[in-house]
Amino acid sequence: MTVIDQPTDLSPVAVPAIADKVGCHYRPPNDYEVGREQIREFARSVHDDHPAHRLESAAAALGYSTLIAPVTFVSVIGTRLLPELFAHLLIGYSVSDVLHTDQQILICRPMQVGDRVSSDLCLESFRQSSGSDVMVTCTTLTDQRGDELAVTRTTFVARTGGYTEPAIATALRNLMRS
Repeated sequence: MTVIDQPTDLSPVAVPAIADKVGCHYRPPNDYEVGREQIREFARSVHDDHPAHRLESAAAALGYSTLIAPVTFVSVIGTRLLPELFAHLLIGYSVSDVLHTDQQILICRPMQVGDRVSSDLCLESFRQSSGSDVMVTCTTLTDQRGDELAVTRTTFVARTGGYTEPAIATALRNLMRS
């Protein structure tokens, strides 16, 4: 995964660029296919011991034909979408410029082995207040049939006209790549 951390340009020209993106949608070209081992590995990493994340029989007892992912599995897809978000909607910012301040997740149904997850990213709002830029994004995740899996809303805050110290940007970039 590549994390976009390009030089920040929050000049007066950049602010209208992002303000013009409010209401715009971007659909990344690549879907994410949910795999059996990805579900098992993620469940282990977050210490979610529910048997439906490991055993087909346990998932079947809950009415699913295959393993189901933990609800927080959406974070795997969200992390993969960060470069797309900054490249196409959060124009002029990099991941090291913003603070992730709020997250809302509505799960419509658990992700399952074999789901091909498509994403629709949207910049819902941008405003400046008290020396900060406040941006709210919405991401809708759908399966191969077009059924909604999850909807997330994320609020990011950045200093208006601010920039990140190069050493901090480098440390964050190294952390995100590990």
